[in-house]
Amino acid sequence: MRLRKGKRRQVEGRAEVDDRSGAPAATPGLAVELRGVRRQYGRGAGAVQALAGIDLGLPQGTFTAVMGPSGSGKSTFLQCAAGLDRPSSGSVRLGGTEITGMSENELTELRRSRLGFVFQAFNLLPSLTVEQNVLLPVRLAGQRQDRRRAHAVLAQVGLADKARRRPGELSGGQQQRVAVARALVTRPDVIFADEPTGALDTGTAAEVLGLLRSAVDTLGATVVMVTHDPQAAAWADRVLFLADGVFADRLERGTAEQIAARMSVLTSRTGAAAGVAA
Repeated sequence: MRLRKGKRRQVEGRAEVDDRSGAPAATPGLAVELRGVRRQYGRGAGAVQALAGIDLGLPQGTFTAVMGPSGSGKSTFLQCAAGLDRPSSGSVRLGGTEITGMSENELTELRRSRLGFVFQAFNLLPSLTVEQNVLLPVRLAGQRQDRRRAHAVLAQVGLADKARRRPGELSGGQQQRVAVARALVTRPDVIFADEPTGALDTGTAAEVLGLLRSAVDTLGATVVMVTHDPQAAAWADRVLFLADGVFADRLERGTAEQIAARMSVLTSRTGAAAGVAA
C-alpha cells in the first residue's frame, strides 16, 4: 500500500493546504503534527471533551514527555497521535503523512511499518520466544523476518543472549527491554511509549529510559512518552503539560524537581478550577 500524502496547492495567494482535506499543508521536519485536534466522547449534555483543540508539532529526532493530572487527556492524546483513535475533528500527520482520513487497514499497516509502541504491561506473547516477539511486527506486516536484525536490536538492549528464552523466564525489566527492541525492529518514524516504566523499579526504569534516550541520540528516532513520573520525564528534551484537553505549559530539559514543581502548580490550578465549577 502506498501511504497517502497530502497534495499541496496555492489557493488565491493564501498558505498552501491539502487539496484533499482542506487541512494546512504538512510542515517539513516534523515527525508528529496535530492541528486543531479535538476528541469528544458522547453527545449533548453528557459529552466529554477529552481534547479541546490541540496544535502541536514535534521535530524529528526528539524525545518528548507528556504529563498532566488524571483526566487531563494524556491517553487520548497518545491514541489520536498514534492513529489508535480517531479525533472528532482536526488533522494528524506522522512523518508528513496525513492519517486522519485513512481506512482501518491503512492505519494498521502504518502502525506496523512506521510506528513503534512500548506499553506499561509489556504486551509480549508468552508462547513466543524473545526473538519471535521482537520480529512480530515484521511478521504481521508480511515482510521477511530478518533474524540478524532481531539479534542486532536485542544486542542494543543488552539481551543478545536471551533470544531463545520466553518472556516468563525474564524479569520485568528484561521484558520491557524486549518490548523496546520490538519497537525498534522496523526502524520506526515514531516510538509511542505509554507509561513504559510504570511497572518497574527505579533502577530498571532508568535502564529502559536510557534505551529510549539512546534511540533518539544514536538512531535518530522520535519518542513520544506519556508518563506520570517526573524522574522519567526528566530524560526527555521537553515536557508538555496537559490540562483539560489542552497543553497548558511546557518545559525544556527540566530536572525531575522542576518538572514535579510544574506538575504541582498545574494540579492545584485544575483542582481549584474544578472546585469553582462544582
